[in-house]
Amino acid sequence: MTAVGIQRIESVIYRVDDLAECVRFFEDFGLDPVERDETRAVFATLAGQTFHLDTSPRDDLPPPLEPGPTIREVVWGVDTAAELDALVAAVGADREVRLGDDGVHHTVDETGFGLGLTLAGENGHEPAVPRAVNTTGHVTRWNTGLSSVGKVRPLRMCHVALNIPKEGREEAVGFYTERLGFIPTDVVKPMGVFMRCEGDADQHNFLLCHRPDRAGANHVSFEVPGFDDVIEGGNHMIAQGWQEARRLGRHTIGSNVFRFIHAPCGGRVEYAADMDRVDDAYGTRVHETAPPHHIWTLRTSREKNNDN
Repeated sequence: MTAVGIQRIESVIYRVDDLAECVRFFEDFGLDPVERDETRAVFATLAGQTFHLDTSPRDDLPPPLEPGPTIREVVWGVDTAAELDALVAAVGADREVRLGDDGVHHTVDETGFGLGLTLAGENGHEPAVPRAVNTTGHVTRWNTGLSSVGKVRPLRMCHVALNIPKEGREEAVGFYTERLGFIPTDVVKPMGVFMRCEGDADQHNFLLCHRPDRAGANHVSFEVPGFDDVIEGGNHMIAQGWQEARRLGRHTIGSNVFRFIHAPCGGRVEYAADMDRVDDAYGTRVHETAPPHHIWTLRTSREKNNDN
């Protein structure tokens, strides 16, 4: 049975300086453009979530927490109207909550990031079918070769990571766990807290990272169907002139394969595949020291430009 409460990321809003550059980036990244005018552009994942780029001041949102392009608001989708009302009441106990014309209840979290709550949209996308894989003793692909995956299309936004100051970090996390029902999965004391929302089984949907000791955008992660999509998507972005932020690898926490690209909207975006799925039996794991960032990253001893 689907858990009640917050089900997924519904939308993410960024303030940007160069709208055309950001639009080019996310078209290259594989998102579908759904709206565009002189000051803003909106993209969608295959799951129907929206990603907003805005050059206007947006006085209806809290001030940005760092100079330059950055994240302004994360909107979370809730399963029912009754649950939405309960969460709005919980966050509104000591701060203003404003209902916008878009049906989103807007407020701010403990750090000052914009926070929105709305009814979760419908995911009309058919589940991705993993590529057939062969290994000795377990063959699932006969008489058929593989080809390129083609244009990589992100299925959904699977998690958001925000940087926060070290001072007040317990209150920042407590706001989400105590009022919004987020479940802490891995508490990494020197770095931050990974959390999942009640309605999703991903090992984390949200990270509050205090290691940088400042507020700002860290990254937004987009799930793609598989390992090949992570590799080919990153290769395509590099071919288009964008800068990779981390080498291809597999995370320790969450276990997902990753590839990060610096984004002109601020922070980074991630192609991700094969994230751990967890339930209540996973509990909360507390790490006194930070686990390694990754299980592996790509290494090579080949000389640059040696294609032989």
